[in-house]
Amino acid sequence: MPQRQLTAADGFTLGAYAAMPAGSALGGVVVIQEIFGVNRHIRAVVDEYAAAGYAAVAPQIFDRVERDVELGYTEQADFDKGLRIAFQDLDLADTLKDLQAAVDAMAAHGKVGVVGYCFGGLLTWLSACELDRVAAGSAYYGGGIAKYVDRKARCPVMMHFGEKDAHIPMNEVEAIRKAQPDVQIFVYDADHGFNCNDRASYDAPSALTAKERTLAFFEKHLTSPDDFDKTVVMST
Repeated sequence: MPQRQLTAADGFTLGAYAAMPAGSALGGVVVIQEIFGVNRHIRAVVDEYAAAGYAAVAPQIFDRVERDVELGYTEQADFDKGLRIAFQDLDLADTLKDLQAAVDAMAAHGKVGVVGYCFGGLLTWLSACELDRVAAGSAYYGGGIAKYVDRKARCPVMMHFGEKDAHIPMNEVEAIRKAQPDVQIFVYDADHGFNCNDRASYDAPSALTAKERTLAFFEKHLTSPDDFDKTVVMST
């Protein structure tokens, strides 16, 4: 079971799901969860990036509130719990510390990209703006990004939105596009959560296209030769 521990700068230890490629890693990828925890879908995403040649990890960013949270998509109670933890119980500064710990761990394998979904899409944008050693970010249907549209990314960023997404109306997407002309923004004929095949809103063509774009983006920004710090490693 590819379970790991990460230690943040303040000494807090959180769990993580990690996977390694069959050969030498092209770089590292941090996968940031939705409000449903590091569940089956997020673990599958980590495995997919490992299969594509990257060392990948999904930090359990809810651990500061409740350890090993894993929620489903069909029960209202799960949705309410995930929403409460993400937007009421978590401290954003602490969450960014935990994400920095994941980035630092992946930096042992080369340049690091961040990809996140839903709540993780918002955190991908904030990671690109606030964290050290993030080389590229790909944010999927990040609700709330428009509230942080004045931030300045420290690395290249792309974003993916669904045109049918009632949670993120197109006027918000256009506001992001206007405020962040250097960010690549793609809109799909899909709903919120289109990448997740455990959701009713899953849209296979959109998911495939977004993944192809993200992999090409990471190939461009993570695999170019460069020196990197190999001193930070993930503990078992």
